[in-house]
Amino acid sequence: MPFPIVDGLRALEIGSPGALRLRLNQLILDGRKRATAGLLLEYVRENEELESEGELLALVDDDARRIATVVVVRVETVPFIEVPWTFAQAEGEGDESLEEWREGHRRYWREYGESIVDQTPVVLIWFEVVPD
Repeated sequence: MPFPIVDGLRALEIGSPGALRLRLNQLILDGRKRATAGLLLEYVRENEELESEGELLALVDDDARRIATVVVVRVETVPFIEVPWTFAQAEGEGDESLEEWREGHRRYWREYGESIVDQTPVVLIWFEVVPD
């Protein structure tokens, strides 16, 4: 199933629906979360192109309603083990070390049946909220 389109933009669905998405979306709206990670495998499965620098995305809630617009400022694909601490900090989720970030992401993706190894390709997306 392709990534949803909302108000003419590709949707940015952060985390899983429910409490996690609500918390992460609020971190974005508060200016604390400026990056997100995804698995390259998800793009391949959905036959989707990676986001590109300058692309506008619709940040959506659980009902696929746009709550903000973000602009992609950087996209990079790296092996899981090479995700830098600066990226983990930009995700703004309160991890206190790179190892804590790695364990949290391994656990999250494992819940969806994905086995993450050091060489698993991860898409790193940095973004900024576009003022209304």
